Amino acid sequence: MKIKYNLIHKDKNTKARYGLLETNYGTYETPIFMPVGTQATVKTLDPDEIKEIGSGIILSNTYHLWLRPGEDIVAKAGGLHKFMNYDGPILTDSGGFQVFSLANPKDISEEGVIFKSHINGEKLFLTPEKSIAIQNKLDSDIAMSFDECPPASASHEYMQNSVERTIRWAKRGKKVHSNPHQSLFGIIQGGAYEDIRRFSATETVKLNFDGYSIGGVANDGESKEDMYLAIDYSIPYLPEDKPRYLMGVGEPIDLFEGVERGIDMFDCVLPTRLARHGHAFTRNGKINLRNAKYKEDFTSIDENCDCKCCKNYTKAYIRHLLVANETLGQRLLSIHNLRFLIKIMEEIRESIKNDRFLELKEEFYHSYLKNNHSKTSKQKD
Repeated sequence: MKIKYNLIHKDKNTKARYGLLETNYGTYETPIFMPVGTQATVKTLDPDEIKEIGSGIILSNTYHLWLRPGEDIVAKAGGLHKFMNYDGPILTDSGGFQVFSLANPKDISEEGVIFKSHINGEKLFLTPEKSIAIQNKLDSDIAMSFDECPPASASHEYMQNSVERTIRWAKRGKKVHSNPHQSLFGIIQGGAYEDIRRFSATETVKLNFDGYSIGGVANDGESKEDMYLAIDYSIPYLPEDKPRYLMGVGEPIDLFEGVERGIDMFDCVLPTRLARHGHAFTRNGKINLRNAKYKEDFTSIDENCDCKCCKNYTKAYIRHLLVANETLGQRLLSIHNLRFLIKIMEEIRESIKNDRFLELKEEFYHSYLKNNHSKTSKQKD
């Protein structure tokens, strides 16, 4: 079935919205944070653990699964859900983000993109039709249109031409999309240029996709201000009865800022990537568990967290695991970081229903920013 979005309540003081997203695997509340399982796995976690932390939709990556094991093998296994044993909704991105990080501008044409495999250097060619065909075989619940993701530094002229080509690619991809159980989202691009974002949004909406995502906000070199402007410039032109997805953003502060502007869906590799490097989210900002000051700290990472890591293990023990290069340390931190973001979204949803989103935001910022002065991290595999 195609996904269906039901807007239930709008916060009276902001553009934040609480809704329900009907999928092939049940109905999920929004706003929602979606863990990233790039290669058909959320790194270090099994499907039961993903469910245990309250996750609903998860992501997989078209580019990586195309290269290995290949979409035909996934299809023979019965699709992504059976292949990875996950009985929840899955969203696949188009592969565009990875392709454009590997391609040279001269290799981008109207037909598609020529680039080299990051695995063996093999010359590859990806088109809108090929991206959709791969996703059709992967049998995800939500597929993404193939788009160009220009750098934040792109000129107005380049950005305009890029967006016009992306819209033509969106038409081509939509035309060949053939999986009746799979929804297809269009992607809004345009950098921090208001006129181009408006053009991209209005023209993409005319194609009547099942949902709309705001792309180009997880690029290196882009400021927070530009990211927020990209949302502000896009949201007014998106329909209220379709889900809105901000791609590649997972810093807690940016979740609040996105929700306040009307975003329903988020994803990012940040929580698991931070975990693999020993970092943990807390209500008082991010901490590095490798720091020597935690060697004899026998308290939990975050007393407000209900994950099994915080319920059962101390900072001292997790630090020991990290220093000893034991995988369990990364696993426990991944569980904690993902649960931390998912729990924030649960609290955000409740605050929207009670028209107290700004109060929750102020409470969180007061605690989180007091000891956290790091720059926003916007990352996507």
